[in-house]
Parts: sequence; structure tokens; C-alpha cells
Amino acid sequence: MLKKKSNVYGRTNESFTTKTTSSSSSMATEEEVKWEMRPGGMLVQKRINKAGPLTPNMRVRIAYGALRYEISVSSMATFGEVKKVLTGETGLEADEQRVVFRGKERENGEYLDMCGVKDRSKIVLIQDPSSIERRFLEMRRNAKIQRAHRAVSDVSLEIDKLAEQVSAIEKSISNGLKVPELQITTLIEMLMRQAIKLDCIAAEGDASTQKSLQGKRVQKCVETLDVLKISNARIKPVVVSTKWELFD
Repeated sequence: MLKKKSNVYGRTNESFTTKTTSSSSSMATEEEVKWEMRPGGMLVQKRINKAGPLTPNMRVRIAYGALRYEISVSSMATFGEVKKVLTGETGLEADEQRVVFRGKERENGEYLDMCGVKDRSKIVLIQDPSSIERRFLEMRRNAKIQRAHRAVSDVSLEIDKLAEQVSAIEKSISNGLKVPELQITTLIEMLMRQAIKLDCIAAEGDASTQKSLQGKRVQKCVETLDVLKISNARIKPVVVSTKWELFD
């Protein structure tokens, strides 16, 4: 008599398949979890913004020297985001700010709640010393550029007046009227003085361009006067004589 053997291998295979499926599902779940490195080397699960209740805001007090501010930020915000808000309040760029909480300077990527910041907590804001030096140097540079602009502008006004005299002399000579040579010589000397003033102005950028332009104007006026001097020497002075008649 034959006896039916149970399908031992079939049950075993079925059990193995179930375990494999369960294991694969567990591995897939683990692969979906993303991790991130927090400041200080701590490896934590990455925060994922899911649809749900909004993250509550909290008020944070900011001490910046003698000034006091109070801003509203998310409890899950970073110190870098706090700096962006403070840019509008203080006028300091984010890279010019240093924030201190509980006696320790905080990095941009650190989260407020992870560092223990709560509602009404106090954060100290300090301007980066290197940025203070950069701003000071920038102010000095701008002041230097403005002085150069004013100096070039003053010389330009003087050249305008002298250029009008050159035009007047040119018009007289073209009409055949002789001009005293001393007048031409004096005008050339006055133009050369303006050229010396331009050379003494330390200018850069746009001010340097304006300085060069005015220097060319002076040169052109002097060259014009040199030519007019030659033309003026060729003009014969007009002699007006008056004859008197005697009447009985």
C-alpha cells in the first residue's frame, strides 16, 4: 500500500518565500529613510516636510549692541535663516553677522530647536570684525573717489571759461582783427596751470576718465592758441589817421 507523502518541501519553500518578501519589504523601508549629518558629527534622520499642521512660529529676542530686536521665526528654522531676517532689520548682510546663543557662536546650518532655542529666547548678534574693516576701507575709497570727482569738476569749470576766451580770440583773428600777443600768451599760461592741477589729482575709475578728458581739452586749447598766435602775427594793424582841415 502506498502512502501519500506530505509536501514538506512545498511548505518550506512557502515559508522561505514569505520571509524573503517580508525581509525585502523591510529593506525597502530602510532604503526610503534618508540621513543627514548635523553640525558636530551627529548622524540623524533627515527632516522631511510632509503635509500636516504648520510648524509653529516663536518670538526670538535679538541683542545687537545697545539695540534690541524681536523677530518671529519658525521653531524649525536655521540660524542662517535668522540671519536673513536680521538683514532687513539691521542692514548687515548675512556674511557680516555672527550669532551667539548660550555663549557659543552658531553655524548657519544649525537648527534653532536642536540648539535649545525656545520662545522668547535671547540671541546675541555681533558684526564680524573683518566686515567692519572692509566697510571702513570701502568708505575711505568712496570718499577718495568723491574728492577726485569734485576736484576734476572744479578744474572743468575753469577750463570752460578759458575755452570761451579761446573762441573769442579765434573769432577776432578770423575777422582780421589783431589781438595783443600778451593776451594769447597769458591765456596759454592759465591753461597750463589747469593742466598741472589735473596732474595732481589722484583719480581712478570714472573720475580718471573725466580727468583724461579734461586734459585733452586743455591740450586742444593750447594747440589752437599756438596756431592763432602765428596767424595773429601776420595781421597788420589798422592805422587810423585823422586829417584836420582849416577853414577860413
